[in-house]
Amino acid sequence: MIRIAVACAAVGWVLAGNQTAAQELLRSAYHDFRAVTVADGLDVPWSVAWLPDGDMLVTERPGRLRVVRDGTLLPDPVPGVPEVFARGQGGLFDVLPHPDFATNRLLYLSYARPKGEGSTTAVVRGRFENDRFTALEDVFESQSQGRGHYGGRLAWDRDGYLFVSVGDRMARTSGDLSAHPAQDPSNHHGVTVRLQADGAVPEDNPFVGEHGVLPEIWSYGHRNPQGLLVHPETGDLWANEHGPQGGDELNLILPGRNYGWPVIGYGVNYGSGTAIHAATRGEGMESPAHFWVPSIATSGLMLYTGDRFPAWQGSFFVGGMAGRQLARLTPSVDRPGRIEEEETLAYGIGRVRDVRQGPDGYIYLAVERRGGRGRVVRLEPVERR
Repeated sequence: MIRIAVACAAVGWVLAGNQTAAQELLRSAYHDFRAVTVADGLDVPWSVAWLPDGDMLVTERPGRLRVVRDGTLLPDPVPGVPEVFARGQGGLFDVLPHPDFATNRLLYLSYARPKGEGSTTAVVRGRFENDRFTALEDVFESQSQGRGHYGGRLAWDRDGYLFVSVGDRMARTSGDLSAHPAQDPSNHHGVTVRLQADGAVPEDNPFVGEHGVLPEIWSYGHRNPQGLLVHPETGDLWANEHGPQGGDELNLILPGRNYGWPVIGYGVNYGSGTAIHAATRGEGMESPAHFWVPSIATSGLMLYTGDRFPAWQGSFFVGGMAGRQLARLTPSVDRPGRIEEEETLAYGIGRVRDVRQGPDGYIYLAVERRGGRGRVVRLEPVERR
């Protein structure tokens, strides 16, 4: 692995339409670029998506869905969003239009749902028309509860199946690491789930018909996956997840596989630095394609296919919250499922919670600043001089 550090320099402010937008000039090994603010004044922006008419949707973790139309953030949040558990790590998470949104107007939201004295990860869908969210239906509700680590990312595959990530809910580790709930696929602690668009379980899921295992589970042994994508060419499912103090991971997610948390990994206990894992590798457990020590607090995951940054085509992009950066990863040509190069981009830009390719081929980041205030920025290439 090769890490390339990148310096960034703010070059002032310019007028963009009726708004003032920061433009930060940045450099990389292959492309110079700038970060242009396209929506500001957001409260912990968590996810970004686009509708066929060009509207941008942004979720705010406290429980609001916002619309950016023609470059302007509409003043009022979308009505009809369900009540969220907006405490700690809880709140409104991902937003994802149905692949046939243009005809069915279906929109999917993941969020922390209040349940009893706690909360759980849930997914709903509803119709988004006239800037309102109506006719809500439950798609998924996790059986797991806890203090945090909700997961909450959504992704469609090419056959129209929906993937959902669920974290381990901060379940405690003990002397017998194999007894951790994330190692038990009879529950939803630390899993990815594969569903039909209405929430039904596909008949070809890996655990269908297996006694004592939840049939919707696609993979297990995860800690807190907050990035999820389906490769547009290969159809492979990829996820990044938070490690503890050290040990963030990028994983190729295969059906029925165990990804090892907390038995294997590269992290240590917070504060004390004492050992958590039995080893870094284990029989019957999948090792990551890439890992970070120290952690960058991964969030958001994208594979770039656009033409605005030709040298970045085929690269993974991973948001870093603790690292306040964007990581670019080059997949190996000779070793499928492995990474051969890492480049740190936009270091110091803020806590990057999401990274998406826009329909215009630019790269968009949902960035949180101090106090939870945030913005969406667009990365644009700048010709080198």
